Amino acid sequence: MKKHSARVAPLSSYSTQVLTCPNSEGEDGSESRPETPGSDASIETRSYQTCANTALKVLGGLLMVLCVSSSWVGTTQVVKLTFQSFSCPFFISWFSSNWNILFFPIYYSGHVFVTGEKQTPIQKFRECSKLFGEDGITLKLFIKRTAPFSILWTLTNYLYLLALKKLTATDVSALYCCHKAFVFLLSWIVLKDRFMGVRIVAAIMAITGIVMMAYADGFHGDSFVGVALAVGSASTSALYKVLFKMFLSSANLGEVAHFLSTMGFFNLVFISCVPLILYFTRVEPLGSLSSLPWGYLFGLAGLWLVFNILVHVGVVLTYPILISIGTLLSVPGNAAVDVLKHEVIFSVVRLAATCIICLGFLLLLLPEEWDSVTLQFFANIADKKSEEHGEELTESSGQTRSRSRANGTVSIPLA
Repeated sequence: MKKHSARVAPLSSYSTQVLTCPNSEGEDGSESRPETPGSDASIETRSYQTCANTALKVLGGLLMVLCVSSSWVGTTQVVKLTFQSFSCPFFISWFSSNWNILFFPIYYSGHVFVTGEKQTPIQKFRECSKLFGEDGITLKLFIKRTAPFSILWTLTNYLYLLALKKLTATDVSALYCCHKAFVFLLSWIVLKDRFMGVRIVAAIMAITGIVMMAYADGFHGDSFVGVALAVGSASTSALYKVLFKMFLSSANLGEVAHFLSTMGFFNLVFISCVPLILYFTRVEPLGSLSSLPWGYLFGLAGLWLVFNILVHVGVVLTYPILISIGTLLSVPGNAAVDVLKHEVIFSVVRLAATCIICLGFLLLLLPEEWDSVTLQFFANIADKKSEEHGEELTESSGQTRSRSRANGTVSIPLA
């Protein structure tokens, strides 16, 4: 008798259990063991806990998607509101980046609350500073490791803000989603990641969407400049993420929080000269401190900090794909705000470009083994259909034999 086996991919949220059926008395000379009520209760308890944990994880993932999307939509829309009375994009970017210093204090507070460890903040900071080496952080390592990431972070935010001055929030958020395609291309070239044809198609779709977005109002004017700035922001973001993956891929959550706080400190100390230069050269005249829109600035910096915390913490608590979906959902979220509040009318070309970019983004979310999994799925369906068809033929042949016996006919097998 042939045994058919099927490969089942293990799920992290489920625990596999092997249930053994007792043999009947007299079979193989063994006696059956009666199941006790305690074992049934324990199995029911484990299955209930498994279902509860799965439900909580699904609800937590959906809540994370909603929080990521709403925080990014809120950040983008508050920037648009701030520009109505305060048009200093680099100062806004610098002010918001300084809030990264709060990463490690927030992480330490959450870590103590969850684990109950009695480590002092200094002890935990020194423990997490091993990311820079066994000797901890030094001035040379601080500048060498932090400067490239901090510069790329500042450029990403600054170019994103400049693009928002030229384009609608929907267009900028859609173009920023192209960073996923740039990450794949850079990872394939620099990190020698696995080549995937579907992701090349997604990258081509992203480039097509960029060209269509630039062509929507002709290759001239603010529209073309805004598209170039948004694509520049997506490119620097992709380079930042590839460098992060190259040097900090093995870092834990505490080390990541330490590194981001270090970036905020570097921004406060070394990049503060740039807003001063822009102020004295009248490129970004700030005016008096009392005239600054502090409400918008604090709200923007807080939302940006919440978004960055959710992005880095959500990867640990849930699945990275949920963070990407949350970022993608900011496109329809911004579109809804633009249509309902700002009464923006989108052209057919812009809508088509946005849809193509979003579709390419979704293709980039496919796992590496998606082709083999899909083929195995269809093969299992085909095997199941063939087995059902074979059972139907067996039943029909049995009915034919019974009818022939009833009619007095005998079937003679051929040699």
